[in-house]
Amino acid sequence: MDLPFDEILREFLINNNLTQTAFANIVGIKQSQVSEWLSGKAKPSYDILKKMALTFNISADYFLGIKDCE
Repeated sequence: MDLPFDEILREFLINNNLTQTAFANIVGIKQSQVSEWLSGKAKPSYDILKKMALTFNISADYFLGIKDCE
């Protein structure tokens, strides 16, 4: 898996049938942050990445593109 973060997140949203707004609400962030990530303008901070991994019970390695979601 060698994808940039915006593509990893886009694939995650599609595979989990989540809108940007729903994802943002679940993680506790603003939808505008998700939009910036998907456009490649920004990336999540360490704290938000950790929160994403814990919230969805997925290794942070998945969101970092180090390994596939199991």
